[in-house]
Amino acid sequence: MSYFLTGASGFIGRHLLEKLFDRKGHIYLLVRKSSQKRMKQLLEKMDAPNKRISIITGDLTKKNLGVSKKNLDALKGKVKHFFHLAAIYDMKASMDEQLAANVEGTRHAVQLAESIKAGCFHHTSSIAAAGLYTGVFREDMFEEAEGLDHPYFKTKHDSEAVVRNHCEVPFRIYRPAIVLGHSETGVIDKIDGPYYFFKLIQKMRKAFPQWMPMMGLEGGRLNMVPVDYVVNVMDHIAHKKGLDGGCFHLTDPDPKRIGTVLNTFAKAAHAPQMNMRIDARVFNFIPGAVKQGLMMLSPVRRIRSQLLNDLGIPPGVLKFVNYPTRFDDRETQKALKGSGIKLPKLKKYAHRLWDYWERNLDPDLFVDRSLSGRVDGKRVMITGASSGIGHAVAMMLADKGAHLIIVARGLDKLKETAKEIKAVGGKVSMYSADLSEEASTKKLVSDVIKDHGGIDVLVNNAGRSIRRSIALSYERFHDFERTMDLNYFGSLRLIMGFLPGMSERRSGQIINISSIGVLTNAPRFSAYVASKAALDAFSRCAAAEYNDLNVAFTTINMPLVRTPMIAPTKMYNNVPTISPEEAALFIKDAIIRRPQRIATKLGIFAQVMHALAPKSMEVVMNTAFNMFPDSAAARGDKSAAPKEVSPEQMAFASLMRGVHW
Repeated sequence: MSYFLTGASGFIGRHLLEKLFDRKGHIYLLVRKSSQKRMKQLLEKMDAPNKRISIITGDLTKKNLGVSKKNLDALKGKVKHFFHLAAIYDMKASMDEQLAANVEGTRHAVQLAESIKAGCFHHTSSIAAAGLYTGVFREDMFEEAEGLDHPYFKTKHDSEAVVRNHCEVPFRIYRPAIVLGHSETGVIDKIDGPYYFFKLIQKMRKAFPQWMPMMGLEGGRLNMVPVDYVVNVMDHIAHKKGLDGGCFHLTDPDPKRIGTVLNTFAKAAHAPQMNMRIDARVFNFIPGAVKQGLMMLSPVRRIRSQLLNDLGIPPGVLKFVNYPTRFDDRETQKALKGSGIKLPKLKKYAHRLWDYWERNLDPDLFVDRSLSGRVDGKRVMITGASSGIGHAVAMMLADKGAHLIIVARGLDKLKETAKEIKAVGGKVSMYSADLSEEASTKKLVSDVIKDHGGIDVLVNNAGRSIRRSIALSYERFHDFERTMDLNYFGSLRLIMGFLPGMSERRSGQIINISSIGVLTNAPRFSAYVASKAALDAFSRCAAAEYNDLNVAFTTINMPLVRTPMIAPTKMYNNVPTISPEEAALFIKDAIIRRPQRIATKLGIFAQVMHALAPKSMEVVMNTAFNMFPDSAAARGDKSAAPKEVSPEQMAFASLMRGVHW
């Protein structure tokens, strides 16, 4: 008994090939000439029985799959089972590509099977052959398919038609559902089906705690099966007598709705689940003409494209949100009776699929995560670089190939930072400036443009913090002026000075070091938070204006950092803080990903709660306000000794780690 396989290097193909290793008989593999080296490497990795395997050079796009006459003669009458698996399984591929591979490729495979007088032609179709049929699609149904507009649906249907209408040797047709990774190993070769939503789940996990209830969409039922179930069923049915001419659904008889599927993977990922789900069918009341008209609007198209691009979701996948088709698999189950082959439950192996995706297929893994890949050869300005966060960022970038332009008021400490940068081989230029003064800031901008032609990345780090209750600030209006002069106007002058060059070059990034206090509305920091909130608001507006010029604005709502700025508040010596080096990692993430905002989960949660239950959050913050009194310095009492932090204060500060009190 001999076998002939097309698509043996594909995901289903390689797993089926391993099954055939356990059976007797020679195995012929159709491989393009350019892919033979890769196929041999794959066989070696699989520890294949090479004496039983022959590689046949061929091409899907040619008659008889491009197999030479010599090989045609050698194969004639020897192949018992001809497995045709080669096809394009890609929702993003064009119609022409899919027609060539799926339809014409199948036509040429049938020609070859007939030419070599194969015993049985096993065609791997798909549930996509049913299109968007509304209702239950049985295994004996074919012509009833509807909604075949998408290239993938149409070409899978048409390729199956080639087999049904033109194959003169006995045939069997297999329609797998969406194929997931191996239920025991989690292995998958590409992102498809529910995997397209894994990035959304991952983003939810990063942004919110696992216990936080979320809102999501409910839609149709996704029919999915693991690859090991597919190949086990195909292998069993292919070798069972009396099934020629049959069509078999390799599907889940009890598929779950999209919301349930996403929650299953969210649980596997330790991400928050969508407890409240809106049925996507409620949007069907909008007339099709209205939807089509909206999609013709440029802003709508851009927003939709940006959202899908951020999540890595191809537009074609959205057809499955309200997927209307159910699949009956009674013929398959009848053929499997007594075989012991059972469909594994998704919830039993979802964690393996998630783990494999996150370790091997997450698109972020293939992004250049090195700082040097982002800043090599770039001009990076860091304000407040002589100490704290600014110094830590400068040292983090020192050996990454960037030209560092460091700025601070004090020249002596700035020289020390420059010396440290040079000691590790970094390129640095330093400028002393008082960013709270307009003349000094304008001179800095002018000098840097004159000396270096501008900058590529601006890290607005220099800042001033004041911890004082409003009641103690009635006669201290200058507190509000001082924070605005540096935190807002100082940063704004730099942005306005360097932005023209960035927009002209259509490249640049502004990174503003803001505060978690803007999200939590921390009491006693009204002057500081207001100045940072102003910069946050400006950045959001600017990001919208410069989006198409490739100039990114990133706001970092930094938690409490152990820097000289917080030293006057002695209480902070006993509450949880992060180090400047840990804070620098936030800037590293900003440079690499260029997001609009970076914040801690606690900061985001506080912002959400302020929006949903503002009065409740007001009570929480007022409790904290009364728990953490003004410092002696804020009261102007220089003689008072700092008070010990109480266990209650310590517990509250630990619970609200990183928030300014």
